[in-house]
Amino acid sequence: MSYILAVLVVILDQISKYMVQSRLAVNESLPVIQNIFHITYVHNFGAAFGILKNQKYFFIVITLAVIIGIFLFLHTQSKVHGMVKYSLMMITGGAIGNLIDRIWLGYVRDFFDFRIWPVFNIADMAIVCGAVLLSYYLIILDIDKQF
Repeated sequence: MSYILAVLVVILDQISKYMVQSRLAVNESLPVIQNIFHITYVHNFGAAFGILKNQKYFFIVITLAVIIGIFLFLHTQSKVHGMVKYSLMMITGGAIGNLIDRIWLGYVRDFFDFRIWPVFNIADMAIVCGAVLLSYYLIILDIDKQF
């Protein structure tokens, strides 16, 4: 059941990227709330915040390793808390969404632009939300395994 979440993230991510790409030129910006939130279509050739530009194959290998690691973890553990499963599926769905872009296009399509933060997409949001949920579980809820 949790795999459906990853599939939904990939579908929403790819549809939203296609919609923006088909309506805006690269670097074109459409203000939603002037000077606060814009839809700005950009190509990101790096990772978060544009770091490690033009390292396409590095990102592909790392992303595949993370996805395989997540699936191996989920299939080798007899009991995994629901929050961990869903957080990992959000991370997986986001990773796959951006991986599709990197493989097919050589860059990631980003478009949410809050002007005070680098432009991002739905896959990025899923990865961050999944990481926050996983961190919350590991730091707050998983008290039995703390020192």
